[in-house]
Amino acid sequence: MKIEHDVVTLRLTHPFRIARTGADDVRQVVHVRVGDGIGEAAPHPYYGESVDTVRVAVDRYAAALRDLPDDAPVERAMRLVDASFGGNASARAALESALWDAMARRYAAPLWRLWGADPAEMPPTSFTIGIGSPEEMQRKATEAADYSILKVKLGTPRDRDIIAALRDVTDKPVRVDANTAWTPKEAVRACEWLADSGVELVEQPVKAADLDGMRFVRERSPLPIIADESVRTAADVTQLAGRVDGINIKLAKCGGPTEALSMIRLARVHGLQVMVGCMIESSVGIATMAQLAPLVDYVDLDGNLLIDNDPYRGPPIADGVLALQDAPGNGCSAV
Repeated sequence: MKIEHDVVTLRLTHPFRIARTGADDVRQVVHVRVGDGIGEAAPHPYYGESVDTVRVAVDRYAAALRDLPDDAPVERAMRLVDASFGGNASARAALESALWDAMARRYAAPLWRLWGADPAEMPPTSFTIGIGSPEEMQRKATEAADYSILKVKLGTPRDRDIIAALRDVTDKPVRVDANTAWTPKEAVRACEWLADSGVELVEQPVKAADLDGMRFVRERSPLPIIADESVRTAADVTQLAGRVDGINIKLAKCGGPTEALSMIRLARVHGLQVMVGCMIESSVGIATMAQLAPLVDYVDLDGNLLIDNDPYRGPPIADGVLALQDAPGNGCSAV
């Protein structure tokens, strides 16, 4: 089995900032290829990865799979991968995604069909507005006219001004993501006034490790609380039950589509809502996660919409809804 990878620099349409980082105007991802299949690693320093660590990990994976036939089962390949080099979730996700894509293309089947999803049940995706001045965020909201739901990054001293400014230009549903910025008491106070401003839910209000703080907020919040940084893999889901209303699953955190599907099923066992999300990435990563998106409650797959040099074309979007096709694999094609 031959595995190849290359680094791709993505240019953002606008500088992107969240509560715990500075503004970025470019992001680098790694595309991994196995035969006709392709996957994407979108590493983030918060999770201990970089483009360099991804490349090292993929090289280790390639050595472990060198003697494996191209049509070997994905599960067999990933057992060898895990035995060779653990961790490195985004690198692992890219390789597993490429293996699934290659297999589905061999059988001329879309991944959503293999994974038991129904495109007719696809929820609309939100469109993310990064932190900026209230005026900048107003402009971004206006530019997102084609999307029915906005996701707004908060965690600044001007949070109330930002929401007020957005409400001056739109009455669309808003989802708020604080990216761990608040204390539990600050989060409860924020949730109270956000509920009066037409906000649907709040994502990751407190520090990732503060699970008791998450429970504190959830028990007092009029809005659903969704865990993001607090949940990476299925091992985290059970301990979040009773502490949050839902979880946000990302390939770059969990390590691949198989783990993502397990997390969806386990979340349902515990009565949790499910969101699928993304990093800033190209249509390769978005298209892969989109194959699972009809199985969840909330979709936040807009990373490719925030860049202006996407090298691939993924599922088309109509009225804010990703339209899965009958194309084989993840459905991506080069631009």
